[in-house]
Amino acid sequence: MSLHLLVPPVRGVQETSLVRGQYKYWHYVCDGVDDRGWGCGYRTLQTVISWIVNNKKGSSEEPVPSIAEIQDILVRMEDKPGGFSGSREWIGSVEVALVLDQLFDVPGKIVHTRSGRELEEVFEKLKTHFDQTGCPVMMGGDLDASSKGVFGTCQTSSEKYFLIVDPHFVKTDACETDWADLVEAGWAKWVNLDGFSGSSFYNLCLPQIKSDALNQE
Repeated sequence: MSLHLLVPPVRGVQETSLVRGQYKYWHYVCDGVDDRGWGCGYRTLQTVISWIVNNKKGSSEEPVPSIAEIQDILVRMEDKPGGFSGSREWIGSVEVALVLDQLFDVPGKIVHTRSGRELEEVFEKLKTHFDQTGCPVMMGGDLDASSKGVFGTCQTSSEKYFLIVDPHFVKTDACETDWADLVEAGWAKWVNLDGFSGSSFYNLCLPQIKSDALNQE
């Protein structure tokens, strides 16, 4: 099940562009590693990698790397010092782009806005990205340091929205997670562009997957 598809549409929506294809939703503590407070970038990256594994030709046998493995990759690339491995240092959109390129030969285009107020200026870039590739986008910031996945765009006659899949959900027991409950709790939801911080810059990583490299029909 693709979590974002359970999110109800915005009232009065006129146009919607969405991630297409299957993926696993990665979030805090989902693999037993307690990464609360620092692991959201890794979890969003793991979700994006899960999408690539499920949808990019020739990638179906690739495992999704653990947080420790992601850290080791960045150290081997000499992007991070040796002490980064085993740490609780967070990662952002730039590191996500580096790892995707290293593992899957998929470059990441970094789209920068100086504040949340400028997100409307890049809205069409994300819409086009989803229409052409259907691939999730990583979103990170500075004052708004909570990394998140962008899984779609939509607009009404007067407002624009991003579909956010939030990795900060914490699963603390072995019970099956109900996707509908996650949506009800707001872990996947449409967010008006006005709802993003006007005091934080944002970097968005758009994986540059060629359409002919995808398994999608």
